[in-house]
Amino acid sequence: MTILTALRPLAGVVPLAGFLLLGAASSDRESGRQAPISNLSYELGFGVAEGAGRSLEVVTRFEAAAPGPLLLSLPAWTPGAYEISNFARNVSGFAATQKGAVVQWDKTDPDTWRLTLPAAGPVEVRFHFLADSLDNAMAWSKPDFLLVNGTNVFLYPEGASLELPATVTVRTESDWTVATGMRSTGPRRYGAASYHELVDRPFFIGKLDLDSAEVDGTWHRVASYPAGALAGPARELFWQWLGEMMPPMSRVFAETPWTDYTTLLIFDPSFPGGSALEHENSHVGIYTPAIVGNPLLASITAHEIFHAWNVKRLRPAEMVPYRYDRELPTTLLWVSEGITDYYADLALLRGGIIDSTVFLNVTMGKMAEVAEAPPVALEDASLSTWIHPTDGTHTIYYPKGSLAGFLLDVLIRDASGNRRSLDDVLRKLYRDTYKQGRGFTNEQWWAAVSEAAGGKSFEEFYRRYIDGRDPFPWSTVAPLAGLRYQVDSVREPRIGVSTAGEGSGPERVATVAAGSAAARAGILPGDELISIGTVKVDPSFGFAFRQTYGSRIGETVPVVVRREGRELTLSLVIEAVTRSEERLEFDRRASLTALRVRHGLLTGGTEP
Repeated sequence: MTILTALRPLAGVVPLAGFLLLGAASSDRESGRQAPISNLSYELGFGVAEGAGRSLEVVTRFEAAAPGPLLLSLPAWTPGAYEISNFARNVSGFAATQKGAVVQWDKTDPDTWRLTLPAAGPVEVRFHFLADSLDNAMAWSKPDFLLVNGTNVFLYPEGASLELPATVTVRTESDWTVATGMRSTGPRRYGAASYHELVDRPFFIGKLDLDSAEVDGTWHRVASYPAGALAGPARELFWQWLGEMMPPMSRVFAETPWTDYTTLLIFDPSFPGGSALEHENSHVGIYTPAIVGNPLLASITAHEIFHAWNVKRLRPAEMVPYRYDRELPTTLLWVSEGITDYYADLALLRGGIIDSTVFLNVTMGKMAEVAEAPPVALEDASLSTWIHPTDGTHTIYYPKGSLAGFLLDVLIRDASGNRRSLDDVLRKLYRDTYKQGRGFTNEQWWAAVSEAAGGKSFEEFYRRYIDGRDPFPWSTVAPLAGLRYQVDSVREPRIGVSTAGEGSGPERVATVAAGSAAARAGILPGDELISIGTVKVDPSFGFAFRQTYGSRIGETVPVVVRREGRELTLSLVIEAVTRSEERLEFDRRASLTALRVRHGLLTGGTEP
């Protein structure tokens, strides 16, 4: 997944085996009394009438093998969005019938319905689902459009195998379009071989643009809403980006494990930045229209497509198989997200979308982001994302994990004489774990890293920089890749707070530094920042604040905050703070060995 709350400058499938249990424990499930079902099918109803009410109708049909209790559940989260969403809260009008007769039901937990079936035979369950959340893990609608994820709406019988096949039929207006990564089996009819496949292929339904082309040997579709939002030269550029980024990514794993891939894009002026969520052969991106034509859109797209290998297939053992009723925390999320972010940068570089100077600028941007966050171990940050820490480390495993990938790539190339790289680590784990139907462990990750580096130990690296909070060793590792690392002192205005926001919501103060300008002004943790002087507070307000007040040190400005529902105006004295700024640049005097490593990293090549 990628989350950007504001635009920043861009300086052959093997199924995972297992069983799925949804919902809390119940005596019916534990006793095994629940009868099996067959002929599972779903219908999604969304047209003008449903669009007006911002909801969709969902129908589930199946054959019950015997009378008695039957438990049906909805997931509580969508893989890739590491938070519990409790989709059942959006369900209304739940009803079940059998042969036209009403079936009695009650709930055994918040997301599980227990039907009491009077007989074997066909069963139909209907409900409405509220689609009002502009979030790529949720359902969202306009009068002429719907985004819906399978995790939101597809009920599942408790205790059944993941391998139960199902079909989906879409009922909509005759002139509207349907886009999904699910396999088509007829007009607006789709099939899934398993429940995991079913819920991992979101739908666009409505008035949208849709086209397709062959890219790097497989078919790609691009669906975008609203119609015309990504059109003309901008759409041609997007297709060009796809053609340039795909070959470098597929070379990493030496295969493309899908026959077709669908990119689903929403452009909405109310959305402040960009956010995207990966799926097995598709992804959903939600963006401000201002991103159209910006290479940042290419970066997020590359990130999500690379996820189709790294996390949708190559996955930490704690997330195999997926459980949809609870959190699946892992210390390896920095690999799933951070390493993916590193390879997204490499895909743009090696595909020619950006050059090596921009690549270094992007890397330095991540270094600055990590430097401004509280020190945190990558393993701890991976675990904590489920609880959304308010200390500024909520998603730090993205940039910090990306930088860890950069460092590991350099160290592996240096130790192996540029004969091996981080690519070899990913390929080995892909072959040895995903291809064998299981996830990888922390021990397997570091064993593969050591093997690629010719047996070099990474125990200290792991202890200090992954499990520990030590600053990354740029001064010793950068020269191995023909780079010079420098630290400059920068004096600039700072107010002394860290904030946390949810993209479209307010920026809330998470911490206030002792003795800072904010502390002296009376700003408190929990305050919502509205404005600082003439600067309106949004997710990127820090840059605007420094640009506006860099030459106005000592000036007193009003700060508007919202505290306990009331707006307060405080007085803040602009203060300058000295901070260290890390910088990487190409070293013209680098050794021949370092130049080979640098060339290999930038191009993806290794020595013969």
